[in-house]
Amino acid sequence: MVSTTTVLWDPIQYIGGEKVEAVYIADPTICPHMQADIIPNRIQLQKEFIRDADLFVAHNGSVDQSYVMPYVADFMTANDYGTVEWVTLENPSMIWNTPSGARNLSHEVAGWLIAADPANRTYYEARLDDYLAEIDAADLSSEEQETIPGQDAVVMVWQEDAAVGWLGLNLVSIYAPEFYQGGKFTPRVVVDDIRNHPEKYRNVKYVIENMQSGELAKGLEEALHDNGVPAERIIFTNFPKSLPGVDSLPDVIRYNKGLVTPVQAASGEAAAPAATAAPLPGILAVAAILGGSSLLLTRRR
Repeated sequence: MVSTTTVLWDPIQYIGGEKVEAVYIADPTICPHMQADIIPNRIQLQKEFIRDADLFVAHNGSVDQSYVMPYVADFMTANDYGTVEWVTLENPSMIWNTPSGARNLSHEVAGWLIAADPANRTYYEARLDDYLAEIDAADLSSEEQETIPGQDAVVMVWQEDAAVGWLGLNLVSIYAPEFYQGGKFTPRVVVDDIRNHPEKYRNVKYVIENMQSGELAKGLEEALHDNGVPAERIIFTNFPKSLPGVDSLPDVIRYNKGLVTPVQAASGEAAAPAATAAPLPGILAVAAILGGSSLLLTRRR
């Protein structure tokens, strides 16, 4: 199996357990579209594994189609290893850094493993239940449901689902890269809004950055501080293995919520996510390469 990201690698590895061997190639700390020079090298590092992989799994968004899948296809063709057939998620816009998104992703991954290895269906279903239990354990506790929602935040648009839809933060404004909606929400535009409407931002506690998009929000934090608002710039992540101790999707969920948990935020510390144990290598081969926002499976011919 060849996968595009650690987002796919983690549930495949966990649910597959001792029946699946999983690796990933792409750097989980870097935005996928910035890896055009990295991915070919990382493919070479895993070339023997990719050559013998049984299934290929990838995201199928525009990033994958431009920066990942062609490199895999060229590698296979150039080395006469055969061709691949990419199988995509039903919803290519699926998110995964919320409990509900992670659960949906996990169910789909389990379906792929069962389709590839139906003799071990019961095993995969049991592992899926265990993984879902870990996701549920990382969700908001009853105490966190009382303390986290309602805090004011300026949020990078790629983290809006997690910050607002899941954590219940009060969205004061979004910001985004230049290419999003014609530049209507660039940090510069939001800085101007802060200066023109300071009352709107007076209770902002967090400026939430998206790790894989680079640093966009420093100017927002400085503008708020200049207006007497002691907001804290924090950085959510989307990918397992992007930070020490953030090794799984449940860890991603746990880490992000820790950054906006008031008691921890007051001391400047985020919750320390517990690392999950890696399953044993086994029968199916899985590799990971980086992509965008949906998953794929492939069988080599």
